[in-house]
Amino acid sequence: MAVVATETPFHVLAVDDSLPDRKLIERLLKTSSFQVTTVDSGSKALQFLGIHDDDASTVSVHAHQLDVAVNLIITDYCMPGMTGYDLLKKIKESSSLRDIPVVIMSSENIPSRINRCLEEGADEFFLKPVRLSDMSKLKPHILKSRCRDHYQQEQQHQQSDSNSNDCSNPTNKSSSDSTGKRKAEDNGEILPQKNRPRHS
Repeated sequence: MAVVATETPFHVLAVDDSLPDRKLIERLLKTSSFQVTTVDSGSKALQFLGIHDDDASTVSVHAHQLDVAVNLIITDYCMPGMTGYDLLKKIKESSSLRDIPVVIMSSENIPSRINRCLEEGADEFFLKPVRLSDMSKLKPHILKSRCRDHYQQEQQHQQSDSNSNDCSNPTNKSSSDSTGKRKAEDNGEILPQKNRPRHS
């Protein structure tokens, strides 16, 4: 039998306090070939991601040691305790997690709420009930995030390269400067000195 190499499925963390809604989003995501982890609260999502609920700035290495990195987070807006908006803010405040795309879901179509989430950094806002057609909107956000990561890595490489070039530039500049000075001396300063003995 021929072994067909398959791509690792994108991993989505789904957060919803409603069991029926959680089951629905899990089924839709799996149907769309996503790997899914579900939790029932924002605090459990933060624990899974390695952030302590009481201190968003404290990030453990757990987030980087997950078996499969989280590629996208989809969360309900209205949840007891920590809302989806609160979860979004905690994620965007974390230096190690802020680049993970976040999608907010809500059964209420309130423009001010939608705008507030998008301004805080949400990549998409779905109205419930979430449909299978909505799942096709997730992958572009994941791919865009990956391209951004790749671009940042390229920028870092270019900066390190330019830094090494900067180190060598001063010597080149000084040598060119000294060469220029020698030419100037030949043209203006050394010739009169050669002529002085003739006049004396």
